[in-house]
Amino acid sequence: MEYTTPERILVTDARQVRSSKYPVWVFFAIPLVALLIQVYLPLFQTLKFIENIELPLLVTIYFSLMRRSQIRGLTLGMALGLAQDSFSRYYIGMYGICKTMVGYLSASIGLQFDVEHSLVRLILCFVFYLFHQFLYWVLQRALLNQPVILDIQKELLMGAVNAIVGVALFSALDKLRVHE
Repeated sequence: MEYTTPERILVTDARQVRSSKYPVWVFFAIPLVALLIQVYLPLFQTLKFIENIELPLLVTIYFSLMRRSQIRGLTLGMALGLAQDSFSRYYIGMYGICKTMVGYLSASIGLQFDVEHSLVRLILCFVFYLFHQFLYWVLQRALLNQPVILDIQKELLMGAVNAIVGVALFSALDKLRVHE
């Protein structure tokens, strides 16, 4: 007797997955709100912890996974990364490069996996957060020649926190989809 489940995580054919559709305003409003929250809420002393939650990264991952288009994923990652760079006190282009790579890779993963499962989303948010932070660290060391230390324990903890926030954010953003 063969046991099969109707819910599959790995997609055997790219035609099995469909790109999700959203109203046009969602592609402008959600990234803008994520960016504003990331930039302005940590200015308040009581909300300082929000700077550790990478909302622009999570929005990039979500839309790249759900739209399943590498071009759109890297474009959104580039735009959000450069916008985040322009608000930060660091060098312009660092977040742009990192989020562009994450957008492209997450769109590529979205073509291979059914990303509707919460467990898959949790794992992907965790892995892409760590990849983003590692790539940022590499760029700081290689391009800028800055002696930066990568705190692995802190990044693992923040990766878990961002993954949990990401799953909650993804379920909220799922409600904005246009159902056919």
